[in-house]
Amino acid sequence: METSGRTDGGGRGEVAGRGDGADRAEAQAAGSEEDPLALRLEQLILGAERRYTPFQAARSAGVSVELATRFWRAMGFADIGQAKALTEADVLALRRLSGLVEAGLLSEAMAVQVARSTGQTTARLAEWQIDSFLEGLTEPPEPGMTRTEVTYPLVELLLPELEEFLVYVWRRQLAAATGRVVQAADDEEMVDRRLAVGFADLVGFTRLTRRMEEEELGELVEAFETTAADLVAAHGGRLIKTLGDEVLYAADDAGLAAEIALRLIETMAGDETMPELRVGIAFGTVTTRMGDVFGTTVNLASRLTSIAPKDAVLVDGAFAEELTRTGDAPVSEAAAADEAAAAEKEGEEPPSYRFALQPMWQRAVRGLGVVEPWQLRRRSN
Repeated sequence: METSGRTDGGGRGEVAGRGDGADRAEAQAAGSEEDPLALRLEQLILGAERRYTPFQAARSAGVSVELATRFWRAMGFADIGQAKALTEADVLALRRLSGLVEAGLLSEAMAVQVARSTGQTTARLAEWQIDSFLEGLTEPPEPGMTRTEVTYPLVELLLPELEEFLVYVWRRQLAAATGRVVQAADDEEMVDRRLAVGFADLVGFTRLTRRMEEEELGELVEAFETTAADLVAAHGGRLIKTLGDEVLYAADDAGLAAEIALRLIETMAGDETMPELRVGIAFGTVTTRMGDVFGTTVNLASRLTSIAPKDAVLVDGAFAEELTRTGDAPVSEAAAADEAAAAEKEGEEPPSYRFALQPMWQRAVRGLGVVEPWQLRRRSN
Protein backbone atom coordinates (compact mmCIF):
# COMPACT_ATOMS: atom_id res chain seq x y z
CA MET A 1 0.00 0.00 0.00
CA GLU A 2 2.72 2.46 -0.91
CA THR A 3 1.48 5.76 -2.25
CA SER A 4 2.58 9.36 -2.37
CA GLY A 5 0.81 12.18 -0.62
CA ARG A 6 -0.01 13.84 -4.00
CA THR A 7 -3.60 13.61 -5.23
CA ASP A 8 -5.45 14.96 -8.24
CA GLY A 9 -8.69 16.85 -8.17
CA GLY A 10 -10.74 13.69 -7.70
CA GLY A 11 -8.73 12.62 -4.69
CA ARG A 12 -7.02 9.65 -6.33
CA GLY A 13 -3.79 8.68 -4.58
CA GLU A 14 -0.96 8.26 -7.07
CA VAL A 15 1.24 5.21 -6.65
CA ALA A 16 4.78 6.10 -5.67
CA GLY A 17 7.86 4.37 -4.40
CA ARG A 18 8.05 1.99 -7.33
CA GLY A 19 11.42 0.67 -6.18
CA ASP A 20 12.64 -2.90 -6.01
CA GLY A 21 10.85 -3.59 -2.69
CA ALA A 22 7.45 -2.48 -3.98
CA ASP A 23 7.96 -4.28 -7.27
CA ARG A 24 8.83 -7.52 -5.48
CA ALA A 25 5.87 -7.24 -3.11
CA GLU A 26 3.46 -6.60 -5.98
CA ALA A 27 4.99 -9.40 -8.01
CA GLN A 28 4.57 -11.77 -5.09
CA ALA A 29 0.95 -10.74 -4.65
CA ALA A 30 0.25 -11.23 -8.34
CA GLY A 31 2.35 -14.38 -8.53
CA SER A 32 0.36 -16.18 -5.88
CA GLU A 33 -2.64 -16.07 -8.23
CA GLU A 34 -0.75 -18.47 -10.48
CA ASP A 35 -0.77 -21.11 -7.72
CA PRO A 36 -4.36 -22.41 -7.50
CA LEU A 37 -3.84 -24.13 -4.13
CA ALA A 38 -2.23 -21.05 -2.56
CA LEU A 39 -5.14 -18.92 -3.74
CA ARG A 40 -7.72 -21.44 -2.49
CA LEU A 41 -6.01 -21.57 0.91
CA GLU A 42 -5.91 -17.79 1.12
CA GLN A 43 -9.60 -17.53 0.29
CA LEU A 44 -10.42 -20.25 2.82
CA ILE A 45 -8.47 -18.56 5.62
CA LEU A 46 -9.56 -15.00 4.85
CA GLY A 47 -13.11 -15.98 4.05
CA ALA A 48 -13.17 -13.73 0.97
CA GLU A 49 -11.64 -13.40 -2.47
CA ARG A 50 -9.37 -10.67 -3.75
CA ARG A 51 -11.34 -7.71 -5.03
CA TYR A 52 -9.56 -4.45 -4.23
CA THR A 53 -6.39 -2.55 -4.87
CA PRO A 54 -5.17 -0.56 -1.85
CA PHE A 55 -6.69 2.62 -3.30
CA GLN A 56 -10.05 0.90 -3.88
CA ALA A 57 -10.03 -0.61 -0.38
CA ALA A 58 -9.31 2.77 1.22
CA ARG A 59 -12.08 4.44 -0.83
CA SER A 60 -14.59 1.70 0.05
CA ALA A 61 -13.70 2.04 3.75
CA GLY A 62 -14.05 5.82 3.59
CA VAL A 63 -10.50 6.56 4.71
CA SER A 64 -7.54 8.23 3.10
CA VAL A 65 -4.98 6.09 1.32
CA GLU A 66 -2.33 7.52 3.63
CA LEU A 67 -4.15 6.35 6.78
CA ALA A 68 -4.92 2.97 5.23
CA THR A 69 -1.22 2.59 4.40
CA ARG A 70 -0.24 3.42 7.98
CA PHE A 71 -2.62 0.77 9.32
CA TRP A 72 -1.44 -1.80 6.77
CA ARG A 73 2.23 -1.28 7.56
CA ALA A 74 1.56 -1.23 11.31
CA MET A 75 -0.01 -4.68 11.00
CA GLY A 76 3.28 -5.87 9.52
CA PHE A 77 2.39 -6.26 5.84
CA ALA A 78 4.61 -5.29 2.93
CA ASP A 79 3.64 -2.56 0.50
CA ILE A 80 1.87 -4.12 -2.49
CA GLY A 81 1.74 -1.18 -4.88
CA GLN A 82 -1.63 -1.26 -6.64
CA ALA A 83 -2.05 -5.03 -6.97
CA LYS A 84 -5.62 -6.29 -6.58
CA ALA A 85 -4.84 -8.31 -3.45
CA LEU A 86 -7.23 -7.05 -0.74
CA THR A 87 -10.58 -8.46 0.30
CA GLU A 88 -13.83 -7.34 1.89
CA ALA A 89 -12.30 -8.31 5.27
CA ASP A 90 -9.52 -5.74 4.74
CA VAL A 91 -12.11 -3.06 4.00
CA LEU A 92 -14.08 -3.98 7.12
CA ALA A 93 -10.95 -3.82 9.28
CA LEU A 94 -10.16 -0.34 7.95
CA ARG A 95 -13.73 0.79 8.67
CA ARG A 96 -13.56 -0.52 12.23
CA LEU A 97 -10.25 1.13 13.07
CA SER A 98 -11.13 4.43 11.46
CA GLY A 99 -14.58 4.29 13.08
CA LEU A 100 -12.98 4.09 16.52
CA VAL A 101 -10.96 7.18 15.66
CA GLU A 102 -13.97 9.08 14.31
CA ALA A 103 -16.00 8.21 17.42
CA GLY A 104 -13.26 9.63 19.63
CA LEU A 105 -12.63 6.30 21.35
CA LEU A 106 -9.07 6.11 20.03
CA SER A 107 -6.67 8.73 18.73
CA GLU A 108 -5.17 8.04 15.32
CA ALA A 109 -1.81 7.28 16.93
CA MET A 110 -3.45 4.86 19.36
CA ALA A 111 -5.29 3.11 16.53
CA VAL A 112 -1.96 2.60 14.75
CA GLN A 113 -0.56 1.16 18.00
CA VAL A 114 -3.50 -1.25 18.19
CA ALA A 115 -2.78 -2.37 14.63
CA ARG A 116 0.95 -2.75 15.35
CA SER A 117 0.60 -4.67 18.63
CA THR A 118 -2.02 -7.00 17.16
CA GLY A 119 0.03 -7.57 14.02
CA GLN A 120 3.25 -8.31 15.86
CA THR A 121 1.62 -10.72 18.29
CA THR A 122 -0.43 -12.65 15.77
CA ALA A 123 2.45 -12.78 13.25
CA ARG A 124 4.53 -14.72 15.74
CA LEU A 125 1.60 -16.99 16.55
CA ALA A 126 0.90 -17.68 12.87
CA GLU A 127 4.56 -18.44 12.14
CA TRP A 128 4.71 -20.86 15.05
CA GLN A 129 1.54 -22.63 13.99
CA ILE A 130 2.82 -23.11 10.47
CA ASP A 131 6.39 -24.07 11.40
CA SER A 132 5.69 -26.34 14.35
CA PHE A 133 2.07 -27.36 14.02
CA LEU A 134 0.80 -27.60 10.47
CA GLU A 135 4.16 -28.72 9.12
CA GLY A 136 4.02 -31.87 11.23
CA LEU A 137 0.34 -32.55 10.69
CA THR A 138 0.51 -32.25 6.93
CA GLU A 139 2.90 -35.16 6.46
CA PRO A 140 1.22 -37.31 3.77
CA PRO A 141 -0.59 -40.17 5.54
CA GLU A 142 -0.40 -42.48 2.51
CA PRO A 143 2.22 -43.15 -0.18
CA GLY A 144 1.56 -41.21 -3.33
CA MET A 145 -0.19 -38.31 -1.58
CA THR A 146 1.42 -34.91 -1.59
CA ARG A 147 1.53 -32.46 1.29
CA THR A 148 -0.53 -29.98 -0.71
CA GLU A 149 -3.33 -32.56 -1.06
CA VAL A 150 -3.47 -32.89 2.72
CA THR A 151 -3.15 -29.22 3.65
CA TYR A 152 -6.45 -27.82 2.37
CA PRO A 153 -8.86 -30.24 4.13
CA LEU A 154 -6.76 -30.03 7.31
CA VAL A 155 -6.88 -26.23 7.39
CA GLU A 156 -10.59 -26.36 6.61
CA LEU A 157 -11.16 -28.53 9.70
CA LEU A 158 -8.79 -26.70 12.04
CA LEU A 159 -9.56 -23.10 11.15
CA PRO A 160 -12.87 -22.60 13.00
CA GLU A 161 -11.62 -24.42 16.11
CA LEU A 162 -8.35 -22.47 16.26
CA GLU A 163 -10.21 -19.21 15.69
CA GLU A 164 -12.63 -19.89 18.55
CA PHE A 165 -9.77 -20.87 20.84
CA LEU A 166 -7.79 -17.75 19.93
CA VAL A 167 -10.74 -15.50 20.80
CA TYR A 168 -11.29 -17.38 24.07
CA VAL A 169 -7.66 -17.00 25.18
CA TRP A 170 -7.61 -13.34 24.13
CA ARG A 171 -10.72 -12.61 26.18
CA ARG A 172 -9.23 -14.41 29.19
CA GLN A 173 -5.99 -12.46 28.90
CA LEU A 174 -7.87 -9.19 28.39
CA ALA A 175 -9.94 -9.83 31.52
CA ALA A 176 -6.81 -10.54 33.57
CA ALA A 177 -4.98 -7.46 32.27
CA THR A 178 -8.00 -5.23 32.85
CA GLY A 179 -8.31 -6.52 36.40
CA ARG A 180 -4.69 -5.63 37.13
CA VAL A 181 -5.07 -2.13 35.73
CA VAL A 182 -8.26 -1.19 37.57
CA GLN A 183 -6.67 -2.24 40.85
CA ALA A 184 -3.92 0.35 40.37
CA ALA A 185 -3.71 2.91 43.16
CA ASP A 186 -4.11 5.91 40.83
CA ASP A 187 -4.25 6.88 37.17
CA GLU A 188 -0.48 7.41 36.98
CA GLU A 189 0.18 3.91 38.28
CA MET A 190 -1.92 2.46 35.45
CA VAL A 191 0.91 3.35 33.05
CA ASP A 192 4.00 3.55 35.26
CA ARG A 193 3.59 0.76 37.80
CA ARG A 194 5.73 -0.72 40.55
CA LEU A 195 6.53 -4.28 39.58
CA ALA A 196 9.06 -6.99 40.23
CA VAL A 197 10.90 -7.76 37.00
CA GLY A 198 13.01 -10.89 36.56
CA PHE A 199 15.39 -12.17 33.90
CA ALA A 200 16.34 -15.86 33.75
CA ASP A 201 19.34 -16.68 31.59
CA LEU A 202 20.88 -19.98 30.49
CA VAL A 203 24.59 -20.04 31.34
CA GLY A 204 27.04 -20.80 28.53
CA PHE A 205 24.42 -20.78 25.81
CA THR A 206 26.80 -19.31 23.22
CA ARG A 207 29.20 -22.24 23.71
CA LEU A 208 26.29 -24.65 23.33
CA THR A 209 25.39 -23.18 19.95
CA ARG A 210 28.84 -24.18 18.67
CA ARG A 211 28.63 -27.77 19.92
CA MET A 212 25.01 -28.77 19.33
CA GLU A 213 23.22 -29.57 16.11
CA GLU A 214 20.53 -27.09 15.09
CA GLU A 215 17.69 -29.51 15.85
CA GLU A 216 19.09 -30.32 19.30
CA LEU A 217 19.53 -26.63 20.05
CA GLY A 218 15.98 -25.89 18.95
CA GLU A 219 14.63 -28.64 21.22
CA LEU A 220 16.63 -27.29 24.18
CA VAL A 221 15.36 -23.74 23.65
CA GLU A 222 11.78 -24.94 23.27
CA ALA A 223 12.04 -27.04 26.45
CA PHE A 224 13.46 -24.07 28.37
CA GLU A 225 10.83 -21.64 27.12
CA THR A 226 8.00 -24.10 27.79
CA THR A 227 9.19 -24.88 31.32
CA ALA A 228 9.73 -21.21 32.13
CA ALA A 229 6.35 -20.17 30.72
CA ASP A 230 4.53 -22.86 32.69
CA LEU A 231 6.28 -21.98 35.96
CA VAL A 232 5.74 -18.25 35.56
CA ALA A 233 2.04 -18.69 34.81
CA ALA A 234 1.45 -21.30 37.53
CA HIS A 235 2.81 -19.01 40.25
CA GLY A 236 0.97 -15.85 39.25
CA GLY A 237 3.58 -14.05 37.15
CA ARG A 238 3.40 -12.82 33.57
CA LEU A 239 5.79 -13.93 30.87
CA ILE A 240 6.77 -10.76 29.02
CA LYS A 241 8.93 -12.33 26.30
CA THR A 242 11.40 -15.06 25.50
CA LEU A 243 14.74 -14.47 23.79
CA GLY A 244 15.96 -17.99 23.11
CA ASP A 245 18.33 -18.42 26.05
CA GLU A 246 16.59 -15.83 28.24
CA VAL A 247 13.10 -15.15 29.54
CA LEU A 248 11.72 -11.92 30.98
CA TYR A 249 8.85 -12.05 33.44
CA ALA A 250 7.06 -9.67 35.80
CA ALA A 251 4.94 -9.97 38.93
CA ASP A 252 2.94 -7.50 41.00
CA ASP A 253 4.22 -9.06 44.21
CA ALA A 254 7.89 -9.50 45.18
CA GLY A 255 7.15 -12.79 46.93
CA LEU A 256 5.68 -14.24 43.73
CA ALA A 257 8.68 -13.11 41.70
CA ALA A 258 11.04 -14.68 44.25
CA GLU A 259 9.15 -17.98 44.23
CA ILE A 260 9.22 -18.11 40.43
CA ALA A 261 12.97 -17.45 40.35
CA LEU A 262 13.80 -20.19 42.84
CA ARG A 263 11.44 -22.65 41.16
CA LEU A 264 13.15 -21.99 37.84
CA ILE A 265 16.58 -22.65 39.38
CA GLU A 266 15.39 -25.82 41.14
CA THR A 267 13.58 -27.19 38.09
CA MET A 268 16.47 -26.60 35.69
CA ALA A 269 18.99 -28.00 38.19
CA GLY A 270 16.96 -31.21 38.29
CA ASP A 271 17.16 -31.66 34.51
CA GLU A 272 20.50 -33.07 33.37
CA THR A 273 19.88 -31.96 29.78
CA MET A 274 19.71 -28.30 30.80
CA PRO A 275 22.64 -25.95 31.42
CA GLU A 276 22.87 -23.94 34.63
CA LEU A 277 20.55 -20.98 35.09
CA ARG A 278 21.00 -17.57 36.70
CA VAL A 279 18.30 -15.07 37.61
CA GLY A 280 18.29 -11.35 38.37
CA ILE A 281 15.30 -9.49 39.85
CA ALA A 282 14.68 -5.80 40.52
CA PHE A 283 11.70 -4.00 42.01
CA GLY A 284 10.50 -0.53 41.09
CA THR A 285 8.64 1.67 38.66
CA VAL A 286 8.17 0.12 35.23
CA THR A 287 6.69 1.59 32.07
CA THR A 288 4.52 -0.84 30.11
CA ARG A 289 3.97 -0.49 26.38
CA MET A 290 2.42 -3.00 23.94
CA GLY A 291 2.88 -5.87 26.38
CA ASP A 292 6.56 -5.08 27.00
CA VAL A 293 8.24 -3.39 29.97
CA PHE A 294 10.83 -0.62 29.98
CA GLY A 295 12.82 1.52 32.38
CA THR A 296 15.68 1.52 34.86
CA THR A 297 14.16 -1.34 36.85
CA VAL A 298 14.22 -3.60 33.78
CA ASN A 299 17.80 -2.59 32.96
CA LEU A 300 18.89 -3.29 36.53
CA ALA A 301 17.31 -6.76 36.49
CA SER A 302 19.20 -7.51 33.27
CA ARG A 303 22.51 -6.34 34.76
CA LEU A 304 21.97 -8.39 37.92
CA THR A 305 21.41 -11.46 35.77
CA SER A 306 24.71 -10.94 33.98
CA ILE A 307 26.66 -10.89 37.28
CA ALA A 308 24.71 -13.62 39.09
CA PRO A 309 26.58 -16.85 39.96
CA LYS A 310 25.45 -20.10 38.35
CA ASP A 311 22.21 -21.51 39.79
CA ALA A 312 21.72 -18.41 41.90
CA VAL A 313 19.31 -15.48 42.17
CA LEU A 314 20.50 -11.90 42.70
CA VAL A 315 18.08 -9.12 43.64
CA ASP A 316 18.44 -5.39 44.14
CA GLY A 317 18.04 -3.45 47.38
CA ALA A 318 14.50 -2.31 46.61
CA PHE A 319 13.42 -5.91 46.04
CA ALA A 320 15.07 -7.00 49.32
CA GLU A 321 13.27 -4.19 51.17
CA GLU A 322 9.95 -5.24 49.65
CA LEU A 323 10.42 -8.84 50.80
CA THR A 324 11.16 -7.70 54.37
CA ARG A 325 8.22 -5.25 54.32
CA THR A 326 5.78 -8.01 53.37
CA GLY A 327 7.23 -10.43 55.91
CA ASP A 328 8.55 -12.88 53.31
CA ALA A 329 12.15 -12.48 54.50
CA PRO A 330 13.79 -11.30 57.74
CA VAL A 331 15.76 -8.07 57.87
CA SER A 332 18.77 -10.19 58.78
CA GLU A 333 19.51 -13.62 60.19
CA ALA A 334 20.56 -11.99 63.46
CA ALA A 335 17.18 -10.24 63.69
CA ALA A 336 15.41 -13.53 62.91
CA ALA A 337 17.36 -15.26 65.70
CA ASP A 338 16.40 -12.52 68.18
CA GLU A 339 12.74 -12.82 67.15
CA ALA A 340 12.86 -16.59 67.59
CA ALA A 341 14.43 -16.27 71.05
CA ALA A 342 11.84 -13.69 72.14
CA ALA A 343 8.99 -15.87 70.87
CA GLU A 344 10.35 -18.93 72.67
CA LYS A 345 10.60 -16.94 75.89
CA GLU A 346 6.96 -15.93 75.58
CA GLY A 347 5.91 -19.47 74.64
CA GLU A 348 4.84 -18.36 71.19
CA GLU A 349 5.56 -19.60 67.70
CA PRO A 350 8.50 -17.75 66.11
CA PRO A 351 7.92 -15.85 62.85
CA SER A 352 8.11 -18.02 59.74
CA TYR A 353 9.93 -16.67 56.68
CA ARG A 354 9.92 -18.08 53.14
CA PHE A 355 13.16 -16.54 51.92
CA ALA A 356 16.61 -15.56 53.13
CA LEU A 357 18.67 -12.62 51.85
CA GLN A 358 22.44 -12.44 51.95
CA PRO A 359 24.11 -9.10 51.14
CA MET A 360 26.84 -9.27 48.50
CA TRP A 361 29.76 -6.98 47.75
CA GLN A 362 28.87 -3.64 46.22
CA ARG A 363 29.90 -3.36 42.61
CA ALA A 364 29.75 -0.96 39.72
CA VAL A 365 27.12 -1.88 37.15
CA ARG A 366 27.50 -0.46 33.66
CA GLY A 367 25.13 2.45 33.10
CA LEU A 368 23.60 2.24 36.59
CA GLY A 369 26.41 3.15 38.96
CA VAL A 370 27.21 1.23 42.15
CA VAL A 371 24.64 -1.29 43.38
CA GLU A 372 24.52 -3.66 46.33
CA PRO A 373 23.03 -6.97 45.21
CA TRP A 374 21.53 -9.51 47.56
CA GLN A 375 21.51 -13.27 47.00
CA LEU A 376 18.08 -14.81 47.41
CA ARG A 377 17.65 -18.31 48.83
CA ARG A 378 14.96 -20.42 50.39
CA ARG A 379 14.94 -20.32 54.16
CA SER A 380 14.50 -23.41 56.29
CA ASN A 381 12.65 -22.30 59.44
